[in-house]
Amino acid sequence: MYKDSGTNFASLSPTEIKQWLESFDTVLTDCDGVIWVDNNPLPQATDVINKLVGNGKQLFFVTNNSTKTRPEFVDKSVKLGFNVGIENIISTAYLAAQYLKAKSFTKKVYVIGSTGITRELDAVGIRHIGIGPDNLQGSLAEAVRGFTPDPEVGAVIVGFDEHFSFVKIMKAASYLNNPEVLFIGTNTDERFPMPDCVIPGTGAIVNAVTTCAERLPTVMGKPNKYICDILEQQYNVNPTRTLMIGDRCNTDILLGKNCGFQTLLVETGIHKAADVKQFAQSDDQETRKLVPDVYAGKLGDLLPYL
Repeated sequence: MYKDSGTNFASLSPTEIKQWLESFDTVLTDCDGVIWVDNNPLPQATDVINKLVGNGKQLFFVTNNSTKTRPEFVDKSVKLGFNVGIENIISTAYLAAQYLKAKSFTKKVYVIGSTGITRELDAVGIRHIGIGPDNLQGSLAEAVRGFTPDPEVGAVIVGFDEHFSFVKIMKAASYLNNPEVLFIGTNTDERFPMPDCVIPGTGAIVNAVTTCAERLPTVMGKPNKYICDILEQQYNVNPTRTLMIGDRCNTDILLGKNCGFQTLLVETGIHKAADVKQFAQSDDQETRKLVPDVYAGKLGDLLPYL
């Protein structure tokens, strides 16, 4: 309706907002920075999500966080007051497991990541190795001599791993030296700014393995289109009647553009109105894809109109 316009929600009339709300049947929303921060719901976000569900919108939480399983996301969501179930959750750990299941994968997976990934693999009966700390003990030469590749490994999944290490890069790249071994990245988020530090994101880990392996991964998470395929195949989602809500333009908003969804940016996370203006003024077509159709201060701004 406001395609690629970067329209300020506050500038819309009540009639325009009503028309906009009626223009989509499915709502996808990011989690961190949109509906909650850590374990705290953002102002009125719970009410907005529950109203959307109550009004008959098909709703999905779409997160690049690979550290939790879908049931764990449901537990957190319900505790924070959101009326959602497992059918409303799409996570990158879930997508990675579904991707391998669809390929009738029967080998083992070497995992750089957390139990969020391995539990989703367990749920579809896929074996795995590699989880947990794996640091250099002694010299590099000793580590090389002590590594015997598992011949059953047929895929490498790289997600967020607080135990990421030199040894893990070595093992992942060694497996990926075989071109028949699948290479999957959960997502490519660069970093997570905190008040006093910057936490490296999954993208930093995926790129480290990519550099060493000299191969590009198949990436599950936003902004890549695998999510679009799952939504269309399993949930009959109509892209033109779908709204993607996010706080990060280069993942959430770009996913919407890649899939043909409508897009809404909220300023409670990474990107702000000033970023939207800068993207809109760019001469680069790829940069202009980062411009949302509509942007708002917070998700709670929608509440009076639902």
